[in-house]
Amino acid sequence: MRYLVLSDIHGNLQALEAVLADARGVGFDATLVLGDLVGYGGDPEAVIDVTLDLRAAAIVRGNHDRVAAGLSPSADFHDQARAAIDWTRQTLSATALDALAALPEGPVDVTAGLMICHGAPFDEDHYIFDARDAWRALTFDVRDGEPPMLCLFGHTHVPAAFAAGRRHGVEVLLPDPDSDDEDRAQYLRWDRTRATLVNFGAVGQPRDGDPRAAYGIVDLARGRLIFRRVEYDIKTAQDRILAAGLPERLALRLDRGA
Repeated sequence: MRYLVLSDIHGNLQALEAVLADARGVGFDATLVLGDLVGYGGDPEAVIDVTLDLRAAAIVRGNHDRVAAGLSPSADFHDQARAAIDWTRQTLSATALDALAALPEGPVDVTAGLMICHGAPFDEDHYIFDARDAWRALTFDVRDGEPPMLCLFGHTHVPAAFAAGRRHGVEVLLPDPDSDDEDRAQYLRWDRTRATLVNFGAVGQPRDGDPRAAYGIVDLARGRLIFRRVEYDIKTAQDRILAAGLPERLALRLDRGA
């Protein structure tokens, strides 16, 4: 089984279309969506339509989805995020808003030993950046007799991977040294004997200094986690943000991947 993993699309239709074209060339059997379909970008309705048409095997909401649907206030967002999500809420059709409201809160079990969430399994809004937060996630709701958990998360917009240490603590995982970036991919071997936490990065708004859209493939049969990056039409994505009257910085940051 090969799962396509999409997270943090954020209304960026151009990035989503580029990712899906690349993923279809690579090949996958089913899709997992880790939330934040909307927010920041200028094509939220189209992104919702395209994403839901994938008929994901599992999907969770993100904080921007929840706020756009009116399930939480936008008061906690910074000014630019609040401007974008308020515009998104006013722009979306009733059907799209209902679709966002119906997205489940994470975590969601996909299959035995595979879980998805938006922020963290213990809190959908929590950011996992460091080993302390990773440890909380890796030890969350440990159930006797079940296989070690592979938990996929998003929210930070930064690719990362952590595993329970072989003796104690948390180990930060790095791509295999023989990973070949010529095909826009980096690989990790998944050690099924250790609980593992993986973020493949953001489709629509990367924040790791690389402006290319990011997504992942989980290859269960081969025990491989594939991190892929794809160039897309950033200029059109920026034009869509500006045409919506959204803050200019939301467009400019796409160039920098920040």
